[in-house]
Amino acid sequence: MIKRKKENIPLSEALQDFITVNKLQKGIDSVNVKEAWVNIMGKGVNNYTTAVELRSSTLFISLSSSVLREELSYGKSKIITMLNEELGKEVITKVVLR
Repeated sequence: MIKRKKENIPLSEALQDFITVNKLQKGIDSVNVKEAWVNIMGKGVNNYTTAVELRSSTLFISLSSSVLREELSYGKSKIITMLNEELGKEVITKVVLR
């Protein structure tokens, strides 16, 4: 745990210190990626999405529709760009559609 500081600090800075010290950034990124997928892809694609999982910098998407999987495979680079923009930093470098 972080030692107490005598001066006041903003809450956002205190939370960021807490996340850094306890190594929680990977878990937070994983949750944020799932939310970003839903926001960007919308209800149509999300209805066929069975799982969204982030492992290191690779995003694994499980889809129940083979036709949709094929369509999305053509735009993998665009999907990566859109998700990273939504997250505000480069979290994803590769997308695997299953």
